[in-house]
Amino acid sequence: MQVVKYVFQPHGDERGQLVALEELKDIPFKIKRVYYMYDTVEGVVRGCHAHKSLEQILICIHGNCKIRLDNGKEKKIIPLERPYEGVYISNNIWREMYDFSSDAVLMVLASELYDEEDYIRDYDEFINFTKDTENK
Repeated sequence: MQVVKYVFQPHGDERGQLVALEELKDIPFKIKRVYYMYDTVEGVVRGCHAHKSLEQILICIHGNCKIRLDNGKEKKIIPLERPYEGVYISNNIWREMYDFSSDAVLMVLASELYDEEDYIRDYDEFINFTKDTENK
């Protein structure tokens, strides 16, 4: 499984830092939805699903967390610890976000609008889906 970790260009001076993100330039898809998670309770695991077609970039814009990625054959853990780093998650990848610091704010840039039909929320169904996709 190839994991693409992005390092975005921070711009700053004595006033502070700024990171600008543009679709199809800094982000490899058109951004149709942005959401973020915060005040995540200690020990909670978020995500626990895959998408059939949606792509995402996850950026922990404050604090830190870990992302567990699984393509049905191998698993990788990606720490997100800097507000100018993000991880790209393609479709057909199971994702779990966990180990949030108490001050973590995890922002997600998504290629599609919310569509419940695009979600695979059962891990066994995900494994079967990846096998079916490989056989096509």
